[in-house]
Amino acid sequence: METKKGLTGKEKFAYGIGAVGKDMVYMLSASYVLYYFQDIMKTSAIAMGFILLIARVFDAFNDPIMGVIVAKTKTKWGKFRPWLLIGTITNAVILFLMFAAPPTLDGKGLIAYAAVTYILWGVTYTMMDIPYWSMIPAFTQGGKEREGLSALGRSCAGVGSAIVTILTVMAVTAIGSSLTAKSTTNITKQFSSDNTKINTYVIELDKDGNPTSNVIEYAEDKTDVSVTITGSERAFEDVYSFNNDNAKYEFTVNGINAETSKVEFVMDSETSGEAGLVFYVDSDSYNKISGSDSVKATLTMNSTLEVERVGFKYFSLIVGILFIVFIGITCLCIKEKSSVDMQTPSVKQMFKALLGNDQAMTVVITIVLFNTATYITSNLLIYFFKYDLAGSNWQGNYTLFNTFAGAMQILAMMLFFPLLRKVFDTIKIFYVGVFAAIGGYIILLALSLLGTKSVYPFFVPGFFIMGAVGILNVICTIFLANTCDYGELKNGRRDESVIFSMQTFVVKLASGIAALVASVCLTIFKIQEQSNTEMNLSVLLEKVSSIKNNVVETIDTSAVFGLRMVMTLTPIFVLVIALLIFKAKYILTDKKLDEITKELKSRS
Repeated sequence: METKKGLTGKEKFAYGIGAVGKDMVYMLSASYVLYYFQDIMKTSAIAMGFILLIARVFDAFNDPIMGVIVAKTKTKWGKFRPWLLIGTITNAVILFLMFAAPPTLDGKGLIAYAAVTYILWGVTYTMMDIPYWSMIPAFTQGGKEREGLSALGRSCAGVGSAIVTILTVMAVTAIGSSLTAKSTTNITKQFSSDNTKINTYVIELDKDGNPTSNVIEYAEDKTDVSVTITGSERAFEDVYSFNNDNAKYEFTVNGINAETSKVEFVMDSETSGEAGLVFYVDSDSYNKISGSDSVKATLTMNSTLEVERVGFKYFSLIVGILFIVFIGITCLCIKEKSSVDMQTPSVKQMFKALLGNDQAMTVVITIVLFNTATYITSNLLIYFFKYDLAGSNWQGNYTLFNTFAGAMQILAMMLFFPLLRKVFDTIKIFYVGVFAAIGGYIILLALSLLGTKSVYPFFVPGFFIMGAVGILNVICTIFLANTCDYGELKNGRRDESVIFSMQTFVVKLASGIAALVASVCLTIFKIQEQSNTEMNLSVLLEKVSSIKNNVVETIDTSAVFGLRMVMTLTPIFVLVIALLIFKAKYILTDKKLDEITKELKSRS
């Protein structure tokens, strides 16, 4: 019987690089599939929420069955590596298809496409994820070696998540802009006050970028305006509505380029003969422009409607290719222990074993609740930056925050956890992580109630929340691995694949629940609808009139308040429940685990 003396550096690297690849894929799907289909492809938010949740219910049956299939597999490559490779290749293909929805699809066809591709993505991800984590007990000794590899896997997974979190928005924009700029199907339309009535306004912005009641309205005979808009055919369907959210722009008003600005151009149709144009400018620019009762302005806009769609398509292709390469390295360099003799239970026996392992079920429930809390925030974060903090540089602020948050998660995994482990046992570290997360959400709630508009104060709650995410990701994996030993002592079987299939399932279940909560939030508060989906000329003119009369702001404050409350109060409530359940049920202290290890050795 072959005995494994210890993991080599090559094996550790190979296992870690696989975690980087698989969590790049997972984070792209978990954080951006709702945004892609709802905000870019214009699918109903509530429909997407139910699709994501139904897919997770489907996984409730698929994931444990996959665990049994892995356990029954016997090849010269072992039990795990064949499924790891097959699942990776098929998942990468489905990932690309999921983010490559045909632009001609709409309505029920698009919903069906989203449902089929997302469910297939979940199935193929399961094929890869279960064997990946099941390999930990299968080629490591217990104790520190297992903890070390679990921490390495989670740390590298955090790196993969951070890479996608940090790069996605900027990479999608860069790739999409480059490819759409080269498109030969782009259309350019020009409008001028010589042949079109262009209702033109200049509105002053305050220091926080919010519109004030200082509005200049120009008479038709005092208006000399030219507008040039370039975009795909899809950009000119229905109402022509272009603003900061769906177009890049350059303009001058009376020879002035405003330092801080926003623009809105709306035209009901090309043949309507009338349009609305609003320039939002900083105070200095407003004071200079207001010195004249006439306006001479030029505006050039390039639609970004197709930029994000095309960008996501090819960014997902790049991520998928890297995924295959990284997992390929894992499969080539990791050798399973020949001494591992995994049980192969039936589905009925499997559920019986799971229900009999009370510690595994406690950890599973804790993971579901913790991930649900954090995924609610991550699902809504891009909407928070785009529609709440907003501004022409929302993408830059979003990337800046995610860079900081990703760094905190990695730092927590690779530095904070090892340091804490020298002083505390794993259970105490778990409590540190949960209380840090709750504290972070309380700070986030305080900033929300204060109506904070700058991105930098949000780094403080980001430090605590993402630090907690990093620590708890490592801890929960260790807890699950430990429940394998507990299950062997209590039930006479280890069931690694079964238990770790539950980890795959509960993480995806949490993402499904969070996506449903997020979609309900978007629907109730009409976050995306308030940008431009219901815009037409009369709505724009009413909006300007309301601003002039100081009646409303450009963004509905009740929607903003609702978004912030869902992002803070809901996670706090869920985390408190997770803490109470764990404290009441989990018993696997370091002392208890030593006793279990000794008992198992005596039996063998």
